[in-house]
Amino acid sequence: MSEEVKKNKYSADSIQALEGMEHVRMRPSMYIGDTGVRGLHHLVYEVVDNSIDEAMAGHCDSIKVTINEDNSITTEDNGRGIPIDLHKKEGVSALEVVMTKIGAGGKFDKDSYKVSGGLHGVGVSCVNALSEHLTATVYRDGEKWQQEYNLGKPQYPVKQIGDTDLSGTTVTFKPDPSIFQQTLEYNYDTLASRMRELSYLNKGITITLTDKRRKEDDGEFVQDTFYSDEGLKEFIRFLDGNREAIISDVISMEGEKNDIPVEVAMIYNTSFNENLHSYVNNINTHEGGTHLSGFRRGLTTTLKKYADASGLLDKIKFEITGDDFREGLTAIISVKVQEPQFEGQTKTKLGNREVTSAVSQAVSEMLENYLEENPNDAKTIVQKVILAAQARNAAKKAREMVQRKTVMSVGGLPGKLSDCSEQDPAQCEVFLVEGDSAGGTAKQGRDRKFQAILPLRGKILNVEKAMSHRVFDNEEIKNIYTALGVTIGTEDDSKALNLSKLRYHKVVIMCDADVDGSHIETLILTFFFRYMKELIENGHIFIATPPLYLVKKGQKKRYAWNDKERDEIAESYSGGVQIQRYKGLGEMNASQLWDTTMDPEHRMLRQVNIDNGGEADRIFSMLMGDEVPPRREFIEKNAKYANIDA
Repeated sequence: MSEEVKKNKYSADSIQALEGMEHVRMRPSMYIGDTGVRGLHHLVYEVVDNSIDEAMAGHCDSIKVTINEDNSITTEDNGRGIPIDLHKKEGVSALEVVMTKIGAGGKFDKDSYKVSGGLHGVGVSCVNALSEHLTATVYRDGEKWQQEYNLGKPQYPVKQIGDTDLSGTTVTFKPDPSIFQQTLEYNYDTLASRMRELSYLNKGITITLTDKRRKEDDGEFVQDTFYSDEGLKEFIRFLDGNREAIISDVISMEGEKNDIPVEVAMIYNTSFNENLHSYVNNINTHEGGTHLSGFRRGLTTTLKKYADASGLLDKIKFEITGDDFREGLTAIISVKVQEPQFEGQTKTKLGNREVTSAVSQAVSEMLENYLEENPNDAKTIVQKVILAAQARNAAKKAREMVQRKTVMSVGGLPGKLSDCSEQDPAQCEVFLVEGDSAGGTAKQGRDRKFQAILPLRGKILNVEKAMSHRVFDNEEIKNIYTALGVTIGTEDDSKALNLSKLRYHKVVIMCDADVDGSHIETLILTFFFRYMKELIENGHIFIATPPLYLVKKGQKKRYAWNDKERDEIAESYSGGVQIQRYKGLGEMNASQLWDTTMDPEHRMLRQVNIDNGGEADRIFSMLMGDEVPPRREFIEKNAKYANIDA
């Protein structure tokens, strides 16, 4: 048979039947989302989830996570220890089955775990498949057992390596550099944020995170211990620490409805934002689902019933909607479901219908009791709702003005927008540029085929401290809505975006590389987070990274993005260099701006994503809110990452 015939022959031999672990290595993004920073950290979460499952089943109260010097990870728990006896069906130790078979584990046995988290059952075996090396050590029944794996393959049968008076499981793994080519370096703050979250969601468990790559001033390794006595109540206080509460304490409940454990905590504050965070079996369901629908239903029905009975709404001439009851509300809803049905592989939206009524009933009972026992707080909440309704009616008129501008023809686009000629939104990008001067340079330097420029005048409105109608009245914000082509509002959510007419699939924030530029960048990001979060969640928001320095010697020149690069370039030129510090985009000419910041072949764009909605909410409220001390503390802690001009 000729080579050409072989190439075109499609037979049974053409079908690749990959074993589970092989398939994970060939298609890792199907299992952990991506092979970048997010996927790298997800490996840790998967191993910790196994320990959390032990804790949820009542067999573990201590979990330790360590980032080792070589960026490998060690997790330890004091649970029962993974079984090591022979698995009858597979003919090898149960530990080896758990570590090497996709879909294996005790969480599929309801006698072992009533509920569990994890990634659709792939869990620790997926981590093993994507690790250069993994060692599993089990402490169980007075004996210490171990097995090691390279690229997911056992190096020897499970063996006893000693005796012990401990109980639990220790896993050490090092991610495979051939899979995680972008980075192998773990971010301590990212892991700390998730460990803190898990401690609030599972009160009574001590979670310790240690970083052996860094030491404190006293010579001890950097370490944080997370523990919560009150669970979600403490979580709410942490998230809302930078906001002013309008009621005396956190409203909370914990119980079981229709065999579904439900835990809810909420508080009202003086802000104009709704911040709802939902979890199923410790998984952050950032797209919501039936548990969130149940919460909204229970909240709206109960508060409306109370408000009607109180007589406070008698003189109101306009309709009160569900949105009004949630303005200035921060709430966390956590449910435990035996067989959760998630929409999509990413576990971001719960689909179990029975959960809606369970959460709705739980929230109704909680609120009825609270409102009856706290009449002053109840009155304050209703007054807040009335103010929200008044503001919403004003915002509706402002939003309709934005809407009318948005749906107009190209002639209705903002006058300052320099559009591109390409018609396919997937190929188009728009730069939101700080100031007319830099905007003019960007217009000259861009590729007119696919790059549009929208200059923004000065610092846009701080939406964190503004009512909705003020936001929609703001000229710069109206221009952003109109330029992007998105429409606002649905029957269920007045702030929801319709992205079907989005004109650019890349929205690039381009500001000066100085303190003012960073502030404007944060203002724009706050606006997107509060009013256009869908753009972030769908991967449309980016931040441009202009260089800080131009290093020249004779005809040679190179750009530097930080002080370290500047010094290395200067050293490589062996002295006699000229260093130009760019304090603003306007200091570059058009060709320099194109070469360094706008040319897709050479630029560095940072994609904005939300790994942890609660943490993002807390940081935005802290950075852009009224409280100065926490903002100062945050800046001082992160000063080494900031560019501060004298």
